[in-house]
Amino acid sequence: GMQSHLQALLSLYKLFCPEQVTITLPGKMKTYFKNSEGPWKAAITAVRQRNQGTSPLSQAVFLGTSQPQSRKRKWNAQLVIPASSTNTNNLEEDREKNHVYLYSTNESFPVEQLRTFPQLLQNIHRLEFPSQMGSVLTNPLLLHYMNCVKEESIYLRLYYWMGQMLQEECPWCVVDNPCEEEFKSFLETIYKAECFLQEGFSACEEFLYKTLPLWDGSCCRSEVLRLVSWIPLSSSSDIKSYLYDPLAKLFFTSSIYFKCSVLESLKELLQNWLNCNVIQVDLEFSS
Repeated sequence: GMQSHLQALLSLYKLFCPEQVTITLPGKMKTYFKNSEGPWKAAITAVRQRNQGTSPLSQAVFLGTSQPQSRKRKWNAQLVIPASSTNTNNLEEDREKNHVYLYSTNESFPVEQLRTFPQLLQNIHRLEFPSQMGSVLTNPLLLHYMNCVKEESIYLRLYYWMGQMLQEECPWCVVDNPCEEEFKSFLETIYKAECFLQEGFSACEEFLYKTLPLWDGSCCRSEVLRLVSWIPLSSSSDIKSYLYDPLAKLFFTSSIYFKCSVLESLKELLQNWLNCNVIQVDLEFSS
């Protein structure tokens, strides 16, 4: 029968190959497929604006999905550790109490009071992470905690936050975003956290796979290639289509410096894969 999702699929066929669909479809129906031309229109608009400098931008699109949010807020505000949500009202009271109270086992330990590694060791089972997960990236003690505990909820919160930030701020995907230097700083912060943890973030991997086909090879070049070196090992077909093919198109049309940069990044990627594989083999052998 004429189910709604089948009608949507037929309407998509009729849009591109009208001679293949002879039946009459309703004029109004629910949209099941996003406009596949969105990324190309955004890229063409960006190139036209860069070359001519006069044509107004008609839209700001990230992969054809959404409009960017207002940039009135301080861009890197979420990289500062805020007070824990449940402990905000008790901070002054806690500071007035003695050392023994802070290390008691009945209360959570607020991360804004975490200053030293011994504090982390004594309170590792009662830490409460801040509401803004981005602040974890700039705090070595909390990164230590992530490395030791491996709590799934922490990684999920960081995954959703980081994915949203990368989507909103990417200069070559959001057409009217001029803040390349701030985005460079953000990518550098992510890279340093990955080096500290000795593993890449899944949100960062998805961001690279989505945006490398739209990347011009010059915007945030060194930061992007550093992040490439931490992509986790996956199937050869995925690596070829999502990583090698987009880089190859830029490689063969770019300068010697860019070619050397790509080769250096891929060399570091291979080294990281080998190191991770050796660690895994050692763990399996010891167990």
